[in-house]
Amino acid sequence: MTPECTSEGAADVAVVIATYNHAHFLADALRSVFAQTRLPREVVVVDDGSTDDPAAVAAQFPAVRVVRTTNQGLPAARNNGLAAITARHVIFLDADDVLLPGAVADGLACIDANPGVALVCGGFRLADANLRPRGGAVLPRLGPLGHNALLRGNHIGMPATVLYDRHVVTKVGGFDPALRRCEDYELYLRITRDHRIASHNGVVALYRLHGSNMSLDAVEMLTWHRRVLERYRPDGSDPAALQAWKEGMHAQVGAYANIVWTDRGASVGPKWKQRRRMMALAPWTTTKAALRQLLARSLPRPLADAMRSLRRRALIAGAGKIDFGDLARIKPVSQGYGFRRGTPVDRFYIERFLVTHAADIRGRVLEIADDKYSRRYGRAITQQDILNAVPAEGATIVGDLAADGLLPADAFDCVVLTQTLQYLYDARGAVRQLHRALKPGGVVLATVPAISPVDHEDWEWYWLFTRHSAQRLFEEAFGAGNVDVELSGNAFAATCFLQGVAQEDVGVQWLEPCDPTFPVNIAIRARKAG
Repeated sequence: MTPECTSEGAADVAVVIATYNHAHFLADALRSVFAQTRLPREVVVVDDGSTDDPAAVAAQFPAVRVVRTTNQGLPAARNNGLAAITARHVIFLDADDVLLPGAVADGLACIDANPGVALVCGGFRLADANLRPRGGAVLPRLGPLGHNALLRGNHIGMPATVLYDRHVVTKVGGFDPALRRCEDYELYLRITRDHRIASHNGVVALYRLHGSNMSLDAVEMLTWHRRVLERYRPDGSDPAALQAWKEGMHAQVGAYANIVWTDRGASVGPKWKQRRRMMALAPWTTTKAALRQLLARSLPRPLADAMRSLRRRALIAGAGKIDFGDLARIKPVSQGYGFRRGTPVDRFYIERFLVTHAADIRGRVLEIADDKYSRRYGRAITQQDILNAVPAEGATIVGDLAADGLLPADAFDCVVLTQTLQYLYDARGAVRQLHRALKPGGVVLATVPAISPVDHEDWEWYWLFTRHSAQRLFEEAFGAGNVDVELSGNAFAATCFLQGVAQEDVGVQWLEPCDPTFPVNIAIRARKAG
């Protein structure tokens, strides 16, 4: 019987760690698994015929099971681990990498938010051989994802960031043992032909760079990447898929050629041999990469900048000729967020969020400033309270939300808190008080601005938020797993909101698509445990 983590509340997740002569890294990987905020139920180490002794390392962790096989390669090792587990979900962690503490919790939260997906993925960071992070986070494309997006490129990037539905992986046949590289990318493409996947922006793993990583041999990676993509070349009946495939083939050749020429590959031999191999594989693209590097290094800075500008204008239609039309102005189209023209863009997102969670607005409800949203969306409200910072008509509680003891403890079933926290310098204290005031099982529905004009007429404005800051702010009080964060907005919507252009000016079809690079509004649903 597979040993299980004995901690109460272990998640229905297995972590499979394949290792081949990486016993010196294995303890770090295992420690990272047992440092999870939600422990996995199973941990399996697959010794793929190593000549070192991974079993001795694994013996330091009593809950770990070791499966030993002859050397069959990484895809087969992962499949052997897959066959040894029973948990519903699985993470495949390479022995030289590590998980960050929220990996399991973030993955499960994303699955809960996207029922029926075959896998979810998060972000990662590069790290040196001693696990010191290098550079910023590498994040996947966010939101619902599909086959065409993956044809354009492997935006998942690191296998350990993926939490799979084990049943789906088994159903599609697992990893292809015939592939020496890119076996994870091929599995993503195979899964997404018939299944949905999703992603989140939690950073869940560190990719250790130690000089001999398989993925850093750019020439080999490009060779196998192209072989994988050739398997999935669309037949032409779907023009969008064929275009995505062509873009993916072109983009990957350029990316790997640039890696070779900028000396960012692994230590797999003299650089001139690497470059010669890449030239044979992709002569025109490699030549362009070499010329770009030569120009960047030899030309004076002003001339190099001018050359880059000319190249950009040649590649991007109409560069430098944008017609700004009604937006060619210093002052916005309308002051006051857009209220004078209709429904402000952020209010469109706020009201959509409250409609989605209207069932939470019930029992004893607290709203800030007035009760308009409670009246509009509430169901079976038994008592309505209104909190205002100063005495005002209808206010049943007056004072600073962050003040200790202002709100009664364990009193409310729901708190509606829209566009308020930016005015509270002690936002952390306010969220703690909200948690204290909710009954067990109670819910706060909050919204905060991410991109916004800053209006100082009535109140002092302190904060704008990001997904990370909102998530962390509420999880500090409510705990991981009890907070869901939703982003709304895109570049067009952000422009409209900053200009005071209203929903009625543009129509909802331009506002509904979400681009997490340009969030206008952040919505939080936080539930008090119990």
